[in-house]
Amino acid sequence: MKRTSKILIVLAVLLVTARLLLPYFVLRYVNKTLADMGDYTGHVDDIDIQLIRGAYQIDDMRIRKINGNIKEPFLYIPKTDLSVEWKSLFRGRLVSEVECYDPIINFAFSENEANNQTGAEVDWTAYLKKLLPININRFAVIDGTVNLTSLITQPRADLSLKQFQGEIRNIRNVEDKNQKLPSPVVATGNVPGYGGTMAFSANMNLLKLVPDFDYNLRFNDMQLVKLNPLAREYANLDFERGTVSIYSEMAMYDSKLNGYLKPLTKGMKIFDLNEHDHRSVGQFFTELIAQAGTAVLKNQKHDQVATRIPLNGTVEDVKTAIWPTVFGVLRNAYIKAFKNEFDNNITLQDALKSVKEDYKAKRAERKAERKEKREERRAERKQKREERKKEKAN
Repeated sequence: MKRTSKILIVLAVLLVTARLLLPYFVLRYVNKTLADMGDYTGHVDDIDIQLIRGAYQIDDMRIRKINGNIKEPFLYIPKTDLSVEWKSLFRGRLVSEVECYDPIINFAFSENEANNQTGAEVDWTAYLKKLLPININRFAVIDGTVNLTSLITQPRADLSLKQFQGEIRNIRNVEDKNQKLPSPVVATGNVPGYGGTMAFSANMNLLKLVPDFDYNLRFNDMQLVKLNPLAREYANLDFERGTVSIYSEMAMYDSKLNGYLKPLTKGMKIFDLNEHDHRSVGQFFTELIAQAGTAVLKNQKHDQVATRIPLNGTVEDVKTAIWPTVFGVLRNAYIKAFKNEFDNNITLQDALKSVKEDYKAKRAERKAERKEKREERRAERKQKREERKKEKAN
């Protein structure tokens, strides 16, 4: 056998051996990376590498909170696919894409740290970079589940999104660097606990520390009777029937936001004369008054009570306006019914306008401060001149 042939055979054996051993070393690296994440720890069962596709799959990833009382893991993903995004590579950019299949994420909210599980304590982007050092440009979730436990603790209110589909594209702004909001985001899901559906769409700039965005969010046909535990606790009434849909548009730029919430109820019934189960005298009259108020404020033609709640301010301080909300109820009832759709009148320009107005207000405030200081200095100089005149006169 020729020397060249022997060298090729040895190289082939080495490559095959390296290929067979590579998943083992990658698995050890991934589990070592996930083992210590501060308050959280993770583990992966298996890894499959596909060199030709420039990808690897992670099987059965579990991330749980250390020293917590919650049995469910914070995150469980049966299969995660991490790969090079080839269409961006053809544009001259080396970026990656991630697809998570059937993931389950369990959020829990509590003042007790042992019962609180939100993941806010961990910089997840840092660990993503360790698992995939190439910048992520596309992130997708297929058939996921999002569980939000104890959104309101007393009485306990949970929310779960099933069959969650979500995708974020152009995170690294590969396709268009000139747009203010280059990354499109879409998400849909069912809300079985409340009998409704959720749809979300947005354009975002995810490269900023506090992302800019312009979103539309819709919850459709939530059953009011499913809200009765909250209604009994906070309003001393419950619903007999009806649905509520919620529409929201919001735009934010440089942490300044502007938008609205538009709740619409259909076929709402609160008072039932024949209801006798555990209803107190106080609840009887509360429901009677509420039903009477609903009859007065309802759009009779559409059997609908609705309003539009304006929202503006900053991320830390979101403000609502009371009188426009009240006028919205009256407008829906007696002037023109709100439609079961987005108003489509909130854009990024509204948030930009808020930023500009805030800048103008601060500039006017600084101008007023400078003017006040000049007046103080003038008053001081005048007083000193008068004192010197008195001294000369004496």
